[in-house]
Amino acid sequence: MRQMAFLMALMIFAACADRPKDPLKQPVDRHLMADSVKTEFLHAWNGYKTHAWGYDALKPLSQTAHNWYEHSLLMTPVDAFSTLMLMQLNQEASEAKKLILKKLSFDRNMDVQVFEVNIRLLGGLLSAYELDGDPEFLRLAEDLARRLLPAFRSPTGMPCRTVNLRTGATRDPVSNPAEIGTYILEWGTLSRLTGNERYYDTAKKAMISLYQRRSPLNLLGTQIHVETGQWLNTESHLSGMIDSFYEYLVKGWLMFGDPEFKSMWETLKPGIDRYLVDQHHGLWIGRADMGTGRRTRTWFGSLDCFFPATLALAGETKMARRLQESAYRLWTQYGIEPEMMNYETMETVNASYSLRPENLESAYTLYQMTGNDRYLAMGKVFFDSLVRYCRNETAYAHLRSVHTKEQIDSMESFFLAETLKYAYLLFHPERLVNFEEMMFNTEAHPLRIRH
Repeated sequence: MRQMAFLMALMIFAACADRPKDPLKQPVDRHLMADSVKTEFLHAWNGYKTHAWGYDALKPLSQTAHNWYEHSLLMTPVDAFSTLMLMQLNQEASEAKKLILKKLSFDRNMDVQVFEVNIRLLGGLLSAYELDGDPEFLRLAEDLARRLLPAFRSPTGMPCRTVNLRTGATRDPVSNPAEIGTYILEWGTLSRLTGNERYYDTAKKAMISLYQRRSPLNLLGTQIHVETGQWLNTESHLSGMIDSFYEYLVKGWLMFGDPEFKSMWETLKPGIDRYLVDQHHGLWIGRADMGTGRRTRTWFGSLDCFFPATLALAGETKMARRLQESAYRLWTQYGIEPEMMNYETMETVNASYSLRPENLESAYTLYQMTGNDRYLAMGKVFFDSLVRYCRNETAYAHLRSVHTKEQIDSMESFFLAETLKYAYLLFHPERLVNFEEMMFNTEAHPLRIRH
């Protein structure tokens, strides 16, 4: 009997020993992880410096470079500068600053996408000024904003998607909520720094104009004509083309103490709760028609993962926690997150992965707001799979498919500006950014809060 009991205990012990450990219950060495993130950032930065210095971005597999437009706007150095500063990589920051102040010019006869140039370059230059203090960064920022202003000269006050930096000519009047309403943090900061309220007022007018065109269900669609104000695509969701409008409502309210942003958020949020939130083995954000509320798709993707962070900042921590559990499932279902998944079938809709930061952003924000080590552990899962699947001998690369883990020849600047910054801030033993003092723009550039 004793032998049998001993053998049974041995079998139970062996079964428990073979059982995989829950990664969310394992302790995280924050010092070790922060150092690892900094090491990987330097690996990617040095890849850019070696093969793409002075260009917008690195193509890591071919070890070549590419520009977004006819002339380089130094996307990667400007975008990465705030991360270099927060990581105290002083030599690298000094080299990037020297390149930016010597080479960056916006006096170019070329069309640019207003939204991307705003969040990456204007946000990056303003953050560089606030972290470094050199007034040349602020001069460049205001020069850029002046050149973007003509985009907002539509009958509705909502901006066209594209503007010529030299002539002010605009095109692409069919836009979307994200590209219409993601300016208040940058332009509000510029107004506060220069004393010129025109920037704040212009950005706010565009947000209000879009808000006034919400449906009776308090939902926004995907595409709208900025000259007529007519909706062209009425599908509502929180993914790409809509996402950061909601983010900037909350952050605009918190950063500037503007009660109108708070009021707009509180009006729109019930529409999200009633028509977009979906309960399907957890809490998800789906898609619906803005006019009828009818469910159109059960899709949730990497860009939707910004929303737990926004909810947490708005004080809705309970919902933020639940949605972050679904965001974690999105990431772990295939070892790394796909661009889009059908949460009803748990199958990929778009299997690519573009080094996106949103899941890390929400884990970081929730950790700062709750102190729960579960989000540290989530971050370690995210970071470890990044290193495992996206690292190469030159830098990091996007994935063609989360199924095959095949890399493709691209590394966008937001990987350095956002993804690795949020990972570093999550793991760093000290709180390097205080949410009462600084707010991140949607490209993770920290800007000082000014009521």
